[in-house]
Amino acid sequence: MTADLAVAVAVSLVSALAYAAAAVAQERLAARTAPDASRGLVRLLTAGAWWGAVGLNAAGALLHVVALRFGPLTLVQPLGALTLVAAVPLGARYAGRRVARLEWRGALLTLGGLGLLMFAASGPAPEDSLTLAEALAVGATTLLLIGALGRRGRAPGLRHATASGIASGIASALTQTVTVALAAPGKAAPPVLQTVLVALLVAAFATAGLLLAQTAYRSGLGAPLAVVTLTNPLAASVVGLTLLGERLHGGAAGILPALAGALVAGRGVVALSRAAARGAREPREPREPEAEAGPAAAPAQGAAPQPT
Repeated sequence: MTADLAVAVAVSLVSALAYAAAAVAQERLAARTAPDASRGLVRLLTAGAWWGAVGLNAAGALLHVVALRFGPLTLVQPLGALTLVAAVPLGARYAGRRVARLEWRGALLTLGGLGLLMFAASGPAPEDSLTLAEALAVGATTLLLIGALGRRGRAPGLRHATASGIASGIASALTQTVTVALAAPGKAAPPVLQTVLVALLVAAFATAGLLLAQTAYRSGLGAPLAVVTLTNPLAASVVGLTLLGERLHGGAAGILPALAGALVAGRGVVALSRAAARGAREPREPREPEAEAGPAAAPAQGAAPQPT
């Protein structure tokens, strides 16, 4: 592994920790937020915990940008799965319980799958960047997908989580193309208008991903976060492999370890999701201070102290 890839991996790990803390904070806030869209949004904007989660997400995003400067999308995005691994002990801590054996099993499977994906994706960082027409086409396609997934209907949690992952993954892909264009040695800087438009798309999709995740977490943390974790790198990798000239390590032979890693990591994510769902059904050990916390602490998901 080169020095640049090592930096990308290290920064991605810290970014995943920030995203994990933000996800736990959002899930606990979602349990106390009104389902009505307008009332829920007003309550979010007046909640200090929401702005704390926004700050954690912003820190994770900035670190993610740094990682994208040193590594390709096909490496950096799969490392986002560590957000789920880190969220497991954090969520258990704030839920007042121990991490279950199934959760540890899922974490180990996820890490093993990530190792295979990292091997397959350890090619050089891309030198290509999206043209303005390509960026706008990607943005328009993403808006259509988000609109279809974000509509009202039954079981919106996983649909909104999918839309959130797509929005965040495309924001990362667009961020990659901006950083490559601005940092490429010996090349003229892209037009200011192009840079501004792509930056606006990045901001719009990052914000959409944050809000969609917030609504998805009303149905719990495990399953929605698992879906976000899987769809985020998938969306970004589609752009990286088809438009940015990224390649898997070893060419066609790299497809096999990539598929194996994806399957193993997928099993780990499923195990983590099942463990989270099982933990939500099991009664927790009573905690006296929370019993006197008042009406806001009555729901099972909102009873634990709010992370800051």
